[in-house]
Amino acid sequence: MNPFKLLSLLLFVSVTTFAQSDNKLQDDINEIERQVIAWREYFHQHPELSNREFKTAEKIAEHLSSLGIEVQTEVAKTGVVGILKGHNSGKVVALRADIDALPVTERNNLAFKSEVKSKFLDTETGVMHACGHDTHIAILMGVAEVLSKHKDKINGTVKFIFQPAEEGPPPGEEGGAKLMIKEGVLKNPDVDAIFGLHINSATPVGTIRYKPGGTMAAVERFVINVQGKSTHGSAPWTGVDPILISAKIIDGLQTIISREAPLVQEAAVITVGKITSGVRFNIIPETAELIGTVRTLDPQMKEMIIRRMTEMTETIAKAYGGSATIEFQNNTSITYNDLALTEQMLPTLQNVAGADNVELVKATTGGEDFSYFQEKVPGFYFFLGGMTPGNTTPYPHHTPDFLIDNAGMLLGVQTMIQLSIDYLNAN
Repeated sequence: MNPFKLLSLLLFVSVTTFAQSDNKLQDDINEIERQVIAWREYFHQHPELSNREFKTAEKIAEHLSSLGIEVQTEVAKTGVVGILKGHNSGKVVALRADIDALPVTERNNLAFKSEVKSKFLDTETGVMHACGHDTHIAILMGVAEVLSKHKDKINGTVKFIFQPAEEGPPPGEEGGAKLMIKEGVLKNPDVDAIFGLHINSATPVGTIRYKPGGTMAAVERFVINVQGKSTHGSAPWTGVDPILISAKIIDGLQTIISREAPLVQEAAVITVGKITSGVRFNIIPETAELIGTVRTLDPQMKEMIIRRMTEMTETIAKAYGGSATIEFQNNTSITYNDLALTEQMLPTLQNVAGADNVELVKATTGGEDFSYFQEKVPGFYFFLGGMTPGNTTPYPHHTPDFLIDNAGMLLGVQTMIQLSIDYLNAN
């Protein structure tokens, strides 16, 4: 045979085989949708609170094991990790889904509505997947099943991280991403990059939204303790009023945002959500306690704001004859999308969803503990549409009426699969 004809034939066979392989991958993605919906509805009917996701973890682990994926359980109490090695060696990419529900009593007419009851902080409450974590579990289980059938396309390793307690562990307990990292979830094999998604009730089905850099806020809880001097309310000059000092501190803290923070760079928020002081109308109390939150999207701004809050709290209290201390508790770091990784993976999002359906958005001051993974390895986190097209009044997350359209999940499955394949192929 003419060598040129032989070469042409080999190229034709190679391209045809590749195209058939790609078609098979897409067929498997399409076929998994019904099962993904069934999983989502199961988890929605059987929600479990943070660090108590025992049945959820058991079902996830059983599924991963059935696929021949190496499984680790009881990671960070109830977390599950699956490791899938491709036919070829290469880097390691991690995919994360959070698995916990919220102490919210569901208020809708879904056929798979949650009727689960539990106790949260000694209060009887319903339990509901009111933030979409049920869809995240189902999506990642679908991703695992499809990729397990296409190990020939994996040039490296995929690590599936099913993370408990994203909403925060119960008081006095460790949990969430921090504890998973502490227990070595990013090691053995060492993760090179991590991807995560969050379905959104106000984003139309078929749409993906993203932002390079700071995309969700660092969240700090702060407590200010003000020390005054108690006296009779009829003679305030004989004491030191901690309520007055508290008012001046609150006013001062807001000037940090309005007069010192470079808001053209990133947004920032200081909110005092609770004040406790006094027992009677005619007694100036001894102490006051202020509790609130700080939200920042830039590391330098965060450092400046916390430093100035400390200085201002102490100085204002002293100026009015009292004293005050402030303590900060870190709830999440900045969910920071690695700039190079975001740029690298943006074409994947556009190829999967269509360029017109991938939207660059502004940051949000909500928080997400996926941020702790991003502090250790480059990460990319994006938002997936879960709102029925045409809906003009979507219900917010963390509310009893929260709704997600099942039709939004297939795009999540396809996107996470393609992000994994494209990242590993490029690296």
